[in-house]
Amino acid sequence: MFLQVFDNSTINSIGQFISVILIFIFVLFITYFTTRWIAKYQQGNIVNKNIKVIETYKLTTNKYIQIVKIGSKYIAIAIGKDNVEKLVELTEDEIETFQIDNGFKNEESFSKIFDRIKNIKSKK
Repeated sequence: MFLQVFDNSTINSIGQFISVILIFIFVLFITYFTTRWIAKYQQGNIVNKNIKVIETYKLTTNKYIQIVKIGSKYIAIAIGKDNVEKLVELTEDEIETFQIDNGFKNEESFSKIFDRIKNIKSKK
């Protein structure tokens, strides 16, 4: 009965479609695990305990000023397209750490805010 409804060209087309889907899933699988492996490898190479960029300020398209902590010393450096120059050595007291205030307070949980909005909507 099944073979009477579908002819050979339809069965071949369905087979090709399923094959393409399986190959696509296999390629996605290989890509996913290869990317994870490369990321772990890169992360292992990047981890430095003695060098840390504290802050970067962009002057122009390819010129930056950075404050870098090397060991226990803080150094301000100028980075250009082809060169890096030491500007000044800073003390820890001269480094001002700050947090950006974006105006949002994280005092209430999402569920409390959501309940309050539901109450306002139900009163209307």
